[in-house]
Amino acid sequence: MNSQPAIILEEDGCLTAIVSLGSNLVSSFGSPREVIELALLELAAMSSQPPRVSSLYETEPVDCESGTANFINAVVALKPQLQTSPDQLLQRLHRIEAAFGRQRGDSVNQPRTLDLDLICYGSKQIRESGLQLPHPQAHQRRFVLQPLAELAPDLILPGQNVTVQLLLSRLPNAPAVVPLPT
Repeated sequence: MNSQPAIILEEDGCLTAIVSLGSNLVSSFGSPREVIELALLELAAMSSQPPRVSSLYETEPVDCESGTANFINAVVALKPQLQTSPDQLLQRLHRIEAAFGRQRGDSVNQPRTLDLDLICYGSKQIRESGLQLPHPQAHQRRFVLQPLAELAPDLILPGQNVTVQLLLSRLPNAPAVVPLPT
């Protein structure tokens, strides 16, 4: 049972952003695990309160070419500084990715040094070019839902009508998402 307080997406004008992290390429910053740990420090610096961070998970690649290395994934819930718009937060995430050597290409689901996906920002629902909130595939991705369920099993993502835990229980067990030892 989760003994931490519930994650509330909007409370007293303060919004919670949920960000999914992934890495599967060794870089000058280290192994994918080391990259995720360093990126978590960058994200913590953006939060007005200490962020909530899931365990790290090893995940089989989804919709990637055969032979693609497994990913290291995590989820963080943070409180962006007041007056930060969803677009500004997304741009900051892209800058962090670039600082870690992420090169955005035309193809999706390719190996990467760092992938930061904005899963939701409060209860905002946005459909614009370059920004979709909540993330349109989050509710279908075990590598997002399993770490998120660790933090907030009873959370209902914007646009959904059931909890993260129930969404997770409805997914097939593959691809495997395995917690890493601490």
